Amino acid sequence: MAKENDIKISDKQLRWLQRGLDQAGGKLPLFDDKGRKVSDRTVKSCIEHGWAEPWFSNPLKPDWLICKLTDTGRDIAQE
Repeated sequence: MAKENDIKISDKQLRWLQRGLDQAGGKLPLFDDKGRKVSDRTVKSCIEHGWAEPWFSNPLKPDWLICKLTDTGRDIAQE
């Protein structure tokens, strides 16, 4: 499916972004709906496209990116 500026968003990316719509501050989950860690590739590609942004560091797991939706990411997730 084509989104803003004809950038194609994958189903995984879209599902991940949509899960942030109902969370305080647009917080995006670390784990999918089956309890598996969200792919680093999914997280990093969403950051690169400007759909998500790092929110804060996790002192217990510094290699995990805790992210939130950007305004653009929120718009895409709501389409």
